[in-house]
Amino acid sequence: MSSSYFVALATGLLATVTLQAQTLSASTPVASCPHPFGLADNTARTFTLQDGRGSTTGYLHQRVVSLDTEQNKKKTQTTNTVLLKSGAYDTKGRLLYLRDLTFRCRQDTAFTDGLDQLKPEQLSSFRDRLLTYTPTPLAWPNQPTVGSELPGGGMLVDVRSSAVDIAKVYATVGKRRVTGQESVTTPAGTFLCYKVEAELESATVARTDLKLGSTVRVVDYYAPAVGLVKSEVYDKKGRLEQVRLLTGLDQSAGSIVKETSKRKKS
Repeated sequence: MSSSYFVALATGLLATVTLQAQTLSASTPVASCPHPFGLADNTARTFTLQDGRGSTTGYLHQRVVSLDTEQNKKKTQTTNTVLLKSGAYDTKGRLLYLRDLTFRCRQDTAFTDGLDQLKPEQLSSFRDRLLTYTPTPLAWPNQPTVGSELPGGGMLVDVRSSAVDIAKVYATVGKRRVTGQESVTTPAGTFLCYKVEAELESATVARTDLKLGSTVRVVDYYAPAVGLVKSEVYDKKGRLEQVRLLTGLDQSAGSIVKETSKRKKS
């Protein structure tokens, strides 16, 4: 699948978000998850990335490419899964990286892929090495209790050559706590969200006595029927560094791409 497809799709979504506004009512709690965050086949989402001053720094586009189910060995528990193509773009629409993410849900909880926490630049110096990924999905209950703690998650990568271990690279989210509910309005609509505060630790460990890393505070706002609506990252001094905002939500991505192409030709 070419990067031009995702660029066109992201552009189309941003141009039509006012027509795609959706509202999650406070009176309609989600008790189960036939699909994680309501992501149906061909659903597309666009997130706008901003710096602490509100200036746009890039875009993140995700599109559902397949739906599936998994069962445990005893076949007593079914998990619904969604495979997404996730592409990051700069402000000029150039593809920075593309990755596959798998979201899951079972009973009353959705799970995001731990890989989504790992920044590609954390592995940029290990391109010719052997990489073993160990993800831990992040849980997002449909009806959590305000004040409750949520389990952590993220990604651990073992880096090695054919002969020796080289380093461990990880990005993990911990100390997650549901601190309230808030209504969040974005160009994609107005959503009643749970507010989850946590810490994100990213590091490269070459030896037990050599660790290069950082820890930031993260505040996530998620709506059970939609997923993450807004994420804020704060540095150690409490200054806002980055915002990830849901700005496009659509289930007919193909038609938007065609309309965008027609406008370009005129």
